[in-house]
Amino acid sequence: MGSGTITKLQPGVGGGPGPEIGPERGPETGPESGSEPRPYGDGSPRAADGRTASKPRLAFAKETYIAYLATVGILLHLALRYGFRAPALASSVPLYATLTLGGLPLVFELARKMTKLQFGSDLLAGASILTSVALGEYLVGSIVVLMLSGGTALEQYATRRASSVLDALARRLPPAAHRKTAAGVSDVALDDVVIGNTLVVFPHEVCPVDGAVVDGHGIMDEAYLTGEPFRISKAPGAQVLSGAINGDTALTIVAEKLAVDSRYARIMRVVQESEQNRPQLRRLGDRLGAWYTPIAVGLAALSWAVSGNSHRFLAVMVVATPCPLLIAIPVAVIGAISLSARRAIIIKNPAVLEQVDTCQTLIFDKTGTLTYGRPSLTGVLCAPAFLSEQVLKIAASLELYSKHPLAGAIVAAANQAGVPLEAVTQVREKPGEGLRGIVDGRHVLITGRKHVEGRRLDLPLGTAGLECLVFIDDAFAAALRFRDAPRDESPSFVRHLSPNHRVSKVILLSGDRESEVRYLAESVGIEEVYFEKSPEEKVAIVKEESKQSRTLFVGDGINDAPGLLAATVGVAFGHSSDITAEAAGAVILEASLRKIDELIHIGRRMRRVALESAIGGMGLSILGMIAAASGHLAPISGAVLQEAIDLAAVLNALRVAMQPEDLTDF
Repeated sequence: MGSGTITKLQPGVGGGPGPEIGPERGPETGPESGSEPRPYGDGSPRAADGRTASKPRLAFAKETYIAYLATVGILLHLALRYGFRAPALASSVPLYATLTLGGLPLVFELARKMTKLQFGSDLLAGASILTSVALGEYLVGSIVVLMLSGGTALEQYATRRASSVLDALARRLPPAAHRKTAAGVSDVALDDVVIGNTLVVFPHEVCPVDGAVVDGHGIMDEAYLTGEPFRISKAPGAQVLSGAINGDTALTIVAEKLAVDSRYARIMRVVQESEQNRPQLRRLGDRLGAWYTPIAVGLAALSWAVSGNSHRFLAVMVVATPCPLLIAIPVAVIGAISLSARRAIIIKNPAVLEQVDTCQTLIFDKTGTLTYGRPSLTGVLCAPAFLSEQVLKIAASLELYSKHPLAGAIVAAANQAGVPLEAVTQVREKPGEGLRGIVDGRHVLITGRKHVEGRRLDLPLGTAGLECLVFIDDAFAAALRFRDAPRDESPSFVRHLSPNHRVSKVILLSGDRESEVRYLAESVGIEEVYFEKSPEEKVAIVKEESKQSRTLFVGDGINDAPGLLAATVGVAFGHSSDITAEAAGAVILEASLRKIDELIHIGRRMRRVALESAIGGMGLSILGMIAAASGHLAPISGAVLQEAIDLAAVLNALRVAMQPEDLTDF
């Protein structure tokens, strides 16, 4: 029972003790699992150093302001020149302002990229701005400023993040701890807590440091930290982890580590390192622009050299400005983001849409992704003198008074079977002894296999998974076995990845125990497994796999956040952890593997339509470039033609937002 727990070492985490779990009876998910922790003091979220964490601000990007400025400048110029018949100098003032306040920052940014040898499709636009200014074609230059800034602003607006991963981590960790002394309980800064201090963790608060329980019985939600699938029962002697959410009862603990050395702080450091080392993906437009840009510049230079007319150079450059890349691709991305949102998929990083269909290695965390994340009673192995219904009735009657994580699974099984419960007296649950009581006049003990190892008993063979033993009147009655059951769709989902999505490797990566991980892998058809892995070890595995091929990592706990950052594409499954959601490039709000398949199909469709818009638009632009090089298009006519090409490319890109009949294929 909750008292019958052992300490399991978590590999790769300094050799320190891991979570307290029943050797056969594990923790469970309940109503509080995934609930937000109670704030301290005035209720404001606080950073780890005690400062009030800054709330997310809706700040516009520089490109957004430039796009607004360019729009106003162009409209004002047209109104002054053609509406009010203002002199040329007066009507050109808005264009001067646009090119000075908007064009110069963009050109400086492009020049900075060039110094880093980052050559993208927007370099043509920068060259067009400079050339238009040099030749006095200020309206043309302003239009290019609008096209260049508008595409970037659209994409940034659609994907602006509310806050960073580290902000979310900091908001979760409490700034203070409740230190208990002979004089009473007082709040102290987290940095002032030393090893050996006695601390009180109130109900629904976040545990401030790693330590051990010295008084109280309850449950803590450590699922985000350890990878274990359920909530963990706590009794005197049990280990607690910083970052875990306390249940309904207050617990008194003794600090065994400083705040900076606790489990949660280590996860924060790993997340920070992973975010700093996150691979910079080359965007789709830049890849296309890598060959388009030199062709355009070469043709423009050739037309100037042959004709001796510099305006032909500008005309070619304006027509060549890769607006299908700068605008059509962001429009396709926004359409895919919109479609994903309607399908309960939140896209936080648009690069996910460009990369998800190209990932050849899929890595899954175990708990809550391929499984339901909750225990269920799967078997009652009775001794010859007992019946399963009889044992279930007696066990559920006693478990009704227990806070052990498996108690709910036993009671739920009894309710589902329609088994009536009996009256119970003299309930006791002491550490190391299991759960005892008298049910219908019979003495009952429910405990783990470890606590009866010294007795000569004819027990069923041990097996992978969770287990507890029931004794009635000191005689072995039955072994109850539990599983964190695989999702019904998991086997078919895993099977279809290779033939339908060109996936070459599927990996199960978990912090859970070996027996549970291997059982799940066999159930769903995964051959490569890693078990009992810490966040640091998960990151190392993901990084190594990412060196060999593009990786898609699916996880749902805080301990998965570093791995989500390290993968080519990180997908948070469910919305139980804000930190995991911040670390991921996409968040699946509905806990269904079909949504992952939908995300892959949305990304594939977006790439196809975006390429149609980009390549088709560039093809038309090349025809326009030839016309401009031969002297048949003036710079301003070239700008108008380019706008028409842009419109066609954008209208095609808008198809991405239209929902097809089916987005899954398994």
